[in-house]
Amino acid sequence: MTSAALPKMGDRLGAYALFAAVLSGAGLPIYIYAPKFYADTYGVSLATLGTVLFVLRLLDVVQDPVLGWVSERLGAARKFAVSAGALILALSMLGLFGITPPISPVWWFGLMITGLFSAFSFLTINFYAQGITKARDLGDAHTRVAAWRETGALLGVCVAAVTPTLLEGVISAPFAAFAAGFAGVTIIAASLMAPEWPGEVEQEPTAIGAILKDKVARRLLLLALVNATPLAVSSTLFLFYVESRLGAPGWEGPLLVLFFLAAAASAPLWARGADRWGEKPMLLSAMVMAIAAFGCVMFLGAGDVWIFAAICVASGATIGADLTLLPALFARRMAAISPNGGQGFGLWSLVSKFTLAFAAAILLPVLEAQGFQSGAAENPADALTTLTILYALVPCALKLVAIGLLLATPLKE
Repeated sequence: MTSAALPKMGDRLGAYALFAAVLSGAGLPIYIYAPKFYADTYGVSLATLGTVLFVLRLLDVVQDPVLGWVSERLGAARKFAVSAGALILALSMLGLFGITPPISPVWWFGLMITGLFSAFSFLTINFYAQGITKARDLGDAHTRVAAWRETGALLGVCVAAVTPTLLEGVISAPFAAFAAGFAGVTIIAASLMAPEWPGEVEQEPTAIGAILKDKVARRLLLLALVNATPLAVSSTLFLFYVESRLGAPGWEGPLLVLFFLAAAASAPLWARGADRWGEKPMLLSAMVMAIAAFGCVMFLGAGDVWIFAAICVASGATIGADLTLLPALFARRMAAISPNGGQGFGLWSLVSKFTLAFAAAILLPVLEAQGFQSGAAENPADALTTLTILYALVPCALKLVAIGLLLATPLKE
């Protein structure tokens, strides 16, 4: 990191990093683990789980912009509202993994996921909007704040991704233990962030229409949608790919950690490169690197664990650029057209979650239609070929579209 990206006494960026770690632990890892957990533990079909996730994300089309609207108007109630959101997040995680469903597992899954991701949305919107104010107070330090925030988020993903796997074989209920630990850390993170929430809105709220009318903001939202979908695809299929295509059950946790550690380690480097050469060239470099990494997956087969580990490092490093530089660009644009940030990051949250839901709704039913079964000793050759194509080629195609969008987007560095 450059000296400009390092924290100073009183910056409290460590609290931002920890809060980001909690939010990230409640996001991507849940899409990785929850469908497989409910399929293996309660026998719910992958197609049903994918449908539930997609239907619930339709709620976000209305909910997330509304939560952004509410965020900009909370005033003195912001601290209380954020605390309540953190409590709902913790309890929903406990309900999802730590409690045997008292009703139909499908309905219980839907209820807990709704609570979890509604709280996740509300907290994320407020958190990223507050980052705009924090960056302004630190002297237009959007990339710096993003680097600390996203590094914390990626480390949180690492911990959340590996903990259930590490606990397997050690205790009888690894996911319940993970949920309990997550709930405790959530309360700590919310307490440390409490002094950061302002009691008053400094500027008039911005109408969502004004944001959508802005050409650069619209293009960045579209770019975020297309560029984040490859990560959603690979995350949704990761466990199935490692277990069934590579034939390496038990390696899922270590490989996930390797992937996200590479992302976390690369985030400060991408931020430093952006300081020197600009965000756009760094993002383009990361996209090309991602295509090369995913393309190599097409040539792997059973037993190629170490080659796949190298691919995880390369592809993980590209995620560090995506998650650090794109939010920084969007935050800088919001600082110009919507300084409170709530409405804008309501849209950003919607885009981010929609990619994961879209991946689950499309990919899981396609796999099941090909005869793929999670945990099966042997799957049909056609199903494994489909799994490989979905995991490798679909992200490559999406990244090519993202490159085109980024090249066509005028950005003020």
